[in-house]
Amino acid sequence: MVIRSPYPNINIPEVDILTFLFGAGEDLPEDPLWINATDASLYLSQHTALQWIKRLAIGLDTLGVKKGDVVMIVTPNHIFVSVAYLGTVGSGRVFSGANPSYTADEMSYQMQDLDARIVLVHPSLLDTARKAAKTANISHDRLYIFSDVEHQPVDGIRDWRSMLGTPKEASYYSWPRVSGEAAKSQIATVNYSSGTTGLPKGVKITHSNLIANVEQSAFAASVERPGIRPDFEERWIGLLPLYHAYGQLSSILMAVKTETPVYVMATFIYEDFLRVIETHRITELQVAPPILVLLNKHPATSEYDLSSVRQISCGAAPLSASLQNRVQERTGAVIRQGWGMTELTCAGIVIPTGLSDETGSVGCLLSNSQAMLVDENGKEVATGERGELYIRGPQVSPGYWKNDRASKETMLEGGWLRTGDVAIANEKGWFWIVDRLKELIKVSGLQVAPAELEALLLTHPSIADAGVVGISDTFSSQEKPRAYVLPKSIDPARPGVSAEEIEKWVRGKVARHKWLSGGVVFSVVPKSAAGKIQRKVLREWARGDAKSGKAKL
Repeated sequence: MVIRSPYPNINIPEVDILTFLFGAGEDLPEDPLWINATDASLYLSQHTALQWIKRLAIGLDTLGVKKGDVVMIVTPNHIFVSVAYLGTVGSGRVFSGANPSYTADEMSYQMQDLDARIVLVHPSLLDTARKAAKTANISHDRLYIFSDVEHQPVDGIRDWRSMLGTPKEASYYSWPRVSGEAAKSQIATVNYSSGTTGLPKGVKITHSNLIANVEQSAFAASVERPGIRPDFEERWIGLLPLYHAYGQLSSILMAVKTETPVYVMATFIYEDFLRVIETHRITELQVAPPILVLLNKHPATSEYDLSSVRQISCGAAPLSASLQNRVQERTGAVIRQGWGMTELTCAGIVIPTGLSDETGSVGCLLSNSQAMLVDENGKEVATGERGELYIRGPQVSPGYWKNDRASKETMLEGGWLRTGDVAIANEKGWFWIVDRLKELIKVSGLQVAPAELEALLLTHPSIADAGVVGISDTFSSQEKPRAYVLPKSIDPARPGVSAEEIEKWVRGKVARHKWLSGGVVFSVVPKSAAGKIQRKVLREWARGDAKSGKAKL
């Protein structure tokens, strides 16, 4: 049975993203929109942001960056990331952000995969980016220093302001308008995901995908109070990383559409986070589950006034009902879970504003969306039974960047996206995510592909075989990568390398969320007769280790 959204279909404007957000670009609000959380005197309004967006578009034109070329950023959050995002996408180019914690090798992989034409780099990450660019064969004149304050050139690498158009030129600039089928086909962003399996893949998202997900999310936020503005001034905190789809949807696109000020945090320090909430009377949080763990357990939580927070939206990773309910009791805020994927632009299922839940449900389908739950043979399951979640709607990606094989395996005929997540749905169309078929490990909302870590471990001179799986605790449902490793030594009592040495070695090769924080266990790696790692067995081992207390949790 095809499950439909309980809400009516809504109109999705078939235009480009700048026209959707800014209209004709005239008489825009000058109230602070993106605000530096540390120094609120530093901010961008819609009016000033659009001027910077136009200046960036002119600069890219002057540099000869073609329509469809990729502009990549490597930076922590700051107020000008929104300018880079909208200036790139709005001028017909493609935006892609890299995790700022990436190593040079990880960063280089993304640069090469994208064939990045321009790379905007925060000064604190310049050394890593230069190493990555060298490997990717990107010349230094294609790198620009990118932050919220102007910098002097470093070894010939100039500040991004040096290539911008002038304010006068911006006043005459008109961005390229697209509509109809062009809006549905023109690629806006490439955000990286591990998909259902394998190494990171670029997910293509069109202008129409972005607009659809904004309209769907805005409707879900108003469906229980249609046409009614809240009786208080909403304020958000820009904590989510802006290289990630979740941060882009909430802190950039939704912020403009709803005219909601966002206090942007460059780095996450928990007490600073609490201080921003208290000082600026933040009304809603968009977070991943690890933040809820801190809100529940950290002693500093009780030292700040968080009474302004009315709602907490939580996504990007599984959230246990027990943790959700404890934080609701402690803060008095309503927690709305949601579920999505990079392949869905961002959001697919949410609990609408105005409704609450204490069962761990992720809610119901967004407008204009449909879903199916199917068994391992591809047959639809009955209501209340477990099945892999398939979903379709205007927010579904058209495919992976330069990877037709992966696209065909995930984006199926009829517009269905095969998610790899196992869910249960009730007769009212509410969903619970109960398992995962795909091999991904979710660490603080970020994806880790076991295949990537396994390939890395096999390059270690003392390792003969390796299998990686996520291990989680029962309270917060948070996962950590755990490796089962077969050493080359034939004597298992003397493997020739310690678990601690392997963990340290991996830390020097990959970003923090990929570290083996769930531990290393010496073991034969279970495989099928065809030689494929039996991940079901590894997951059973990990669950057993977690229950017995052997996990590093």
